[in-house]
Amino acid sequence: MRKTLHFNPSGKFKIVQFTDTEFARPSEEETRMKAMMQRILKAEKPDLVVYTGDVIASGGSPDPIRAFKDAVSVPEEMQVPWAAVFGNHDSEAANVTREQLHNLQLAHRYCYAQPDPPNVQGTGNFVLEILGRDLQAAAALYFLDSGSYSPLEHLRLGFYDWIRRSQIAWYTETSYRLTVRNGGSPLPSLGFFHIPLPEYNDVWDFSVCYGQKLDKYCCAPWINTGFFAAMVEMGDIMGTFVGHDHGNDFWGTLHGIRLCYGRTTRNAYLGQPFLTGARVIELTEGERRFDTWLHLEDGALIHDQPEHRPEGRALQI
Repeated sequence: MRKTLHFNPSGKFKIVQFTDTEFARPSEEETRMKAMMQRILKAEKPDLVVYTGDVIASGGSPDPIRAFKDAVSVPEEMQVPWAAVFGNHDSEAANVTREQLHNLQLAHRYCYAQPDPPNVQGTGNFVLEILGRDLQAAAALYFLDSGSYSPLEHLRLGFYDWIRRSQIAWYTETSYRLTVRNGGSPLPSLGFFHIPLPEYNDVWDFSVCYGQKLDKYCCAPWINTGFFAAMVEMGDIMGTFVGHDHGNDFWGTLHGIRLCYGRTTRNAYLGQPFLTGARVIELTEGERRFDTWLHLEDGALIHDQPEHRPEGRALQI
């Protein structure tokens, strides 16, 4: 039987975003991280858990398959629906591929990810519909593989991959189909992937943002394939959620789309205190909006993140 997601009787749908968990081998740190994840899920009672990449650090794991199973064991054992996209660290090891990891997640009882569409680049591209009171799609969640490292020789060292044109075509075709089915009105949607788009740098540099940017850069690809423009044109995706940069947790709005970082669930690798945790996202049925806040490892809930005003004139958005 096909697994389906639903808005709850109060018309809400809550997502907990874990990011950059980087499970590799059993350790005291990983035991503490799992306990924190359990506390957050018990407190938030989400309808879905989303891992936005670097679920495992395969290059440092003697058994990447076991590490992945360990990483997703928290929602699986708590019987909470979950899904994952992949990051650059998930398939660095020679003994594991993204295809293996995607098939592995699909084999889990409480995983709601879907098989890959044909002729689309990457692994782990899928869409999940959230059904409303009338059992029709009331919202959609897009999951895309943002790749690993640049495949171009002159951009390879230290630079990251990008969402490809076949993925953008798949997104626009799927978005159009859901819009038609929704009577011509774009379905309220969110997007999840690992590596930030180049527009994450733009929104921080030129717009008012909320939260912290403690990494020197948003480590976006140097190639811009136009996924952000496609989202603006389709008019359905209200916000995107990424990981990758462990010291960033900000969000800002650009041309009507909220570009959001999660909160790293593992070490931020900074020379200053930075509590780990998760981002929580809540949709409301029938409304083109969402609420979001941070849930930190000490139990703190951060609804109002610090305001960042860029130097110079902000973009008109």
